[in-house]
Parts: sequence; structure tokens; C-alpha cells
Amino acid sequence: MNATAVKFGYPDSVVKEFGHWIVQVRPAQPTLGSLVLICKDDAAHFGEISKDAGAELPQVVAKIEQVLGEAFAFERINYLMLMMVDPDVHFHVLPRYEQAQTFAGSVFTDPGWPAAPNIGHVNEIDEATREKLLEALRTAFV
Repeated sequence: MNATAVKFGYPDSVVKEFGHWIVQVRPAQPTLGSLVLICKDDAAHFGEISKDAGAELPQVVAKIEQVLGEAFAFERINYLMLMMVDPDVHFHVLPRYEQAQTFAGSVFTDPGWPAAPNIGHVNEIDEATREKLLEALRTAFV
């Protein structure tokens, strides 16, 4: 598996694997339900992904939006392709919320709302809450 997937906790953080993409729970949660969408191709530039990965991307994005919408009723969603530190093609997927959200007894805020997301903000959660989040998303992706 590529270094970016491993950095973000592969395989333990995997929510769903597709043919060319991996959806993982983002270890730091700037907003409730933040994910990382990582291309499996050996590509350091978006233009280098395979035609098959490019063709599959809209299906993966549609599934992400369906699952996050049903699970957390986000108001907006942002896809950030930063690739400044982690070299493999990937997106940070950040559901956005005007109001604080509660999940498994933990409160999640979105201090960047309604402007750009504050990707440096971390909603601190314990391991039990992280596991509940991972399990809820895995179940919803079926």
C-alpha cells in the first residue's frame, strides 16, 4: 500500500476500499466524519492517475456524500487536494457544519464555518469514540 494510506492508519482506519480508491477515517477530525480519499495508483500528480481510477472517482465521491449525508446531515462538503506533505494523490474530505455536532457523547465544532475549513483544528476524541465513528461509517458504506 502507498505511504499516504499507511500514514493515515491503513489498514486499521479503512472504511471502504474500492478498485482504485481507499476511504479512510482521518485520524485528526477537524469536523465530524472527516475522511481521506486516497488513490491506489502510483501517482504523485492528479494528472497521472489511471483512466480507470479517474472513471471510478465520481462513483466513490457519490457514495461518500450519500453515506456522510445520511450519517451526519452535513450542510456542505469540501474536498481538499493539498499534497504538500503526503506525496500520493489524495483528498481530505471534510463535511461542514454551521452548528456544533454531537456523536457518541463528543462535541465536534467547525470553527472555519462558513469560510475555508480550519484543517489545523482538531476535535479531540478518545479511542472509544474513534472506534464508534469508524464502525458507524463501515456499516453505512455496505
